[in-house]
Amino acid sequence: MNSTETITVGEDGFTLPVVDVLTGRGFITGKSGSGKSNSASVVAEQLLDDGYPLLVVDTDGEYYGLKEEYEMLHVGADEECDLQVGPEHAEKLASLALEENVPIILDVSGYLNESDASDLIRDTAHQLFAKEKKLKKPFLMLVEEVHEYIPQSGGLDETGQMLVKIGKRGRKHGLGMVGISQRPADVKKDFITQADWLVWHRLTWENDLKTVRRVLGNDIADDVPDLADGEAFVMADWETDIERVQWQRKQTFDAGATPGLDDFERPELKSVSGDLVDELEEISQREDRRQDRISQLEDRVDELQAEKAELEEELDQARDMQQMAEQFTEAMTSTGGSSESTETIQAEVAEIKQEKNERIRELESELEDVRDENEEYREQVEALRDELESRPEISERAVEAVDVLADEFGVGTSDNDALKRKLETARERIEELESEQSAPDPDVLEHPSVDRYISRMQNELADLDEYEADMLQWFKYNGPGSVEDAYWAAGGSRKSSQKRKKMKTLQQKDLVEQVQRGEYRYALPEAVRDWFDGNDAVAEDDVEAIVLEIESVLEGADA
Repeated sequence: MNSTETITVGEDGFTLPVVDVLTGRGFITGKSGSGKSNSASVVAEQLLDDGYPLLVVDTDGEYYGLKEEYEMLHVGADEECDLQVGPEHAEKLASLALEENVPIILDVSGYLNESDASDLIRDTAHQLFAKEKKLKKPFLMLVEEVHEYIPQSGGLDETGQMLVKIGKRGRKHGLGMVGISQRPADVKKDFITQADWLVWHRLTWENDLKTVRRVLGNDIADDVPDLADGEAFVMADWETDIERVQWQRKQTFDAGATPGLDDFERPELKSVSGDLVDELEEISQREDRRQDRISQLEDRVDELQAEKAELEEELDQARDMQQMAEQFTEAMTSTGGSSESTETIQAEVAEIKQEKNERIRELESELEDVRDENEEYREQVEALRDELESRPEISERAVEAVDVLADEFGVGTSDNDALKRKLETARERIEELESEQSAPDPDVLEHPSVDRYISRMQNELADLDEYEADMLQWFKYNGPGSVEDAYWAAGGSRKSSQKRKKMKTLQQKDLVEQVQRGEYRYALPEAVRDWFDGNDAVAEDDVEAIVLEIESVLEGADA
């Protein structure tokens, strides 16, 4: 992909650079009807025209119209989708998108339970982020109603945290994200201020205009309420000025248009390969089979528990009868009964004893069989639970169901106590392993993979020219700060056009990152942490040691 390649989004020929759109963080906002969703669709259409796959998180069911022109996989909860999916499909969806270049519409508008939609978005985003660490392939996520997942007020749930992680660190792996919202005042400000490119359509609510003033300034904010439909101010890191752009109209069916009095006719939509749907359906069927197996196990354990209780009750009755017979014999003997009657009674008691002892042995044998069957069941439950916990694409509800069954097994018995001790020992071992994993490694610098990483980063620093090296040192000791200040401190002119090129080099090498618009900071320690995030765990002391080792190249150059 050519780094200078662009897509045309404005009626006057205004363009956006493909690489920055695919891998950066964008924000498109505007009140309902102002054109924000149209702008997002234009970006999607332009990228699809050039063969770049993407994933759209569609919260209102508005993007299926893209299938009028493009072969896209439309998944969600509605029957109109190509397939109904859940969190268990997340890994496969990410594989289709990144490895097989399949564009996807993740339509969450049909989920009645918001947590189901949130879980699907979270798991799919997580799988995209994890796979991009290895693939490093330019790919874009468009997220509608982003304020629902990254709100300004209140804490972030796991889905919001995952999206923020992509926004902050996805660029390094090639994963970009565009957030779309009609209420910028409700979106977390860190997400907006750190966006690489922003599109501001018409806004009229005062709280939203306050956000515009903070980002664009008062002069432009005064014009935002008067923007025409489809018109927007575009602000981007690669543009010197803020541009006023009339966006093109989307070419595909507008499923998000407000219904009118005209007849509604759904266009003929393109379908994706049946093989792709078959693969996803197999995941659904596999999940159904697991749920059926759990139900079977649940029914079986109820039967076993009932049978076990019945046998134990009969065993108790037999023991009570034996004890009564022994007490009766003892009483007859102590009262001086006749020898003949006593012998008769003793014979009868002996017969009862023999009969009951045989019955006790039979019951104990039956009870042992039930316990063995229960033990076999428990092993099946543990095996199934281990499989579920090791597979992130399987529903957490299945894991919880198995845990409930395992907890109900053998309540109050010594077997249950042993199981609890076993689980507790396992937990303690896990804690020990986690502790060992996070402990500082005194020989971390001698690990081959670490040594190769250090050498690679040292080569990156050695390739910097004098200006770039001095700018990096300035950010290290003085940042966060502006490109102009860093370039001036390195001996350049604040007005020189070269400063942006130098800055771009530092960013591409992961040595400097943007804090907010126009402000950057030293990022080598963060780059080291990111590298280890995809390899072995590392202690903070080790990060510092590795950073110092890499920086020794700059110190040598200074000397």
